[in-house]
Amino acid sequence: MATSSLQPRLLSSFVGDRFIYSAKPLHHLFGFNQAGAKCPPMRLSRTFSGLPDLLFNKRNQDSRKRRHNPLRPGKVSPRRLVPDHILRPPYVTSKQPPGIASGPELHDEKGKECMRASGRLAAQVLEYAGTLVKPGIKTDEIDEAVHQMIIDNGAYPSPLGYGGFPKSVCTSVNECICHGIPDSRALEDGDIVNIDVTVYLNGYHGDTSTTFFCGNVDDEAKKLVEVTKECLYKAINICAPGVEFKKIGKTIHDHADKYRYGVVRQFVGHGVGRVFHADPVVLHYRNNDAGRMILGQTFTIEPMLTMGSINPVIWDDNWTVVTVDGSLSAQFEHTLLITQDGAEIMTQC
Repeated sequence: MATSSLQPRLLSSFVGDRFIYSAKPLHHLFGFNQAGAKCPPMRLSRTFSGLPDLLFNKRNQDSRKRRHNPLRPGKVSPRRLVPDHILRPPYVTSKQPPGIASGPELHDEKGKECMRASGRLAAQVLEYAGTLVKPGIKTDEIDEAVHQMIIDNGAYPSPLGYGGFPKSVCTSVNECICHGIPDSRALEDGDIVNIDVTVYLNGYHGDTSTTFFCGNVDDEAKKLVEVTKECLYKAINICAPGVEFKKIGKTIHDHADKYRYGVVRQFVGHGVGRVFHADPVVLHYRNNDAGRMILGQTFTIEPMLTMGSINPVIWDDNWTVVTVDGSLSAQFEHTLLITQDGAEIMTQC
């Protein structure tokens, strides 16, 4: 994948927002060594220490205080089964750490209809998952319900088995930026939780996420979530054939700056279709990257905003990414198709 000479190499660490700046090879990010064996687990407090300091925005650390209990890892239940008749993505059957496909995926009319179907199902599943969000429900129970709805509709939950990810959905609570693994932790009154759903239906991925309120959420958290959603839709509104991708980052960053929120830079949007992750890389912050949108192209936009530091920390599970200062983070995501008139949101009910 071509990247700017001024930037570290972009590598995928997971689904959707799942690109991370790192000089490390892809197999290390997925927890595998070159021989395919599992690497030793990383320390709980490991940060992305190789990132340039300029990536971190600490302007809000002293002004936004944590008012929720810090996240702690819970118990992860066994991997859920998928019926044999359901088509699996190639990375599941090959059991190889997935990479990133080069070049944009452009769709003919049949491909567009397939993308609409997978996007619509992803949106329906996400909408259902949101109805489950209430104090006392375990994130593992949300995963169970999501898993069942996906397979009942003849689709495969794209996260399951992707680079070893153990669950069918991501549930990222409070300070979790992304990749939260559903577990035995029960949601608490006042939590915010991003649920990230991707389905693989008839050979095409549909990818979407929303941050939901759990019970009585305070005004500061509500504002963060509201502004994050606004960032996504403002970015969608500028999309059209020939538009520079860097305008997405400027649009999001400009709006976030008005409220003094940080914009996470390590995880970005991506091309999606028959392949889970492909070009283009969609940066959510101001940048000078080249590249323009192409008619018939599909990709995600998925900004992650924080109340404080954007410096991420990865847990010992090699997936869960949280803010280093425990400040809240929110995310919204849609899969888009570039059309003559602008952008069609494919992940809508």
